Amino acid sequence: MKKLILLAAVFCLMLSVGCAKKQVAQDDVVVVEETEVVVTEDQAVPPTPMEIYEAEYSKLPTSHVVTKGECLWWIAEYQQVYNDPFMWPLIYKANRDQIKNPDLIYAGQTLEVPRTGYSLDEVKAARKEAGASWKALDPKQDAVVPGEIKAALGYL
Repeated sequence: MKKLILLAAVFCLMLSVGCAKKQVAQDDVVVVEETEVVVTEDQAVPPTPMEIYEAEYSKLPTSHVVTKGECLWWIAEYQQVYNDPFMWPLIYKANRDQIKNPDLIYAGQTLEVPRTGYSLDEVKAARKEAGASWKALDPKQDAVVPGEIKAALGYL
């Protein structure tokens, strides 16, 4: 019994010493005075999202050479063209001198990919002609259209 009491006392002493709050040395407080820094150099203004998009848009190809097995739907769906298959009527209308039937294009034909000169209403009409749902006539956010159309849709 004495051993049990002694063991309990040692255990309580270790527990109380081990759980006691340790003293932490406090650091001295150092006061630093703030000084105002005036930059006299002209800082470059970062480009706006519209400027960035227009720069990337201007690098896109304005023509496409048809390869065997392609159709206007697929060409319009290419990421560097429109990234939207429902915009194939824009390519058809720009190339009516070469294309008599939009279902018949031939390998080796060089088709113009219109990048400017069309409005949001023309894009909606083209999507409607291509069979897009009347609820989804606006081009999607990832469609490759001129910046002013993207801005009008609220994408930029």
